[in-house]
Amino acid sequence: MLPPRFEISDKQIEQVVARFYAQVRRHPVLGPIFNGHVDDWPAHEAKIAGFWKKSIIHRPGYDGNPMRVHRDAGDVTPAHFPIWLGLFDQTLRDTLPPAAAEGWSQLAHRIGRGLSLGLQEYHRPTNAPPSLR
Repeated sequence: MLPPRFEISDKQIEQVVARFYAQVRRHPVLGPIFNGHVDDWPAHEAKIAGFWKKSIIHRPGYDGNPMRVHRDAGDVTPAHFPIWLGLFDQTLRDTLPPAAAEGWSQLAHRIGRGLSLGLQEYHRPTNAPPSLR
């Protein structure tokens, strides 16, 4: 088994996810999007905590396709990712020791860039050149 990307516990991951989504539900831009798709918040938070546990501490359990989920939602755009990441970074800083917050932030930004670029490409008109930013 691979070592964790940085020092963090299952409980800390669950705490960040719960705090983040409590803020998302009230956010003027992100709230309506998430509230329009999530019917069972505890199940959603458990699934996302599983995603992060797999990504950070290499724990088995998450079996999904984040790109497909965001693409199929239909109302998630690349412009949402800076908002999402800003709120997520604030939650990390408010919840975790600095080293864990920084490590998780770097990973979240890498994943966010990939999702944002994937959505840009998905919505690109057939004959348009690809966006490289």
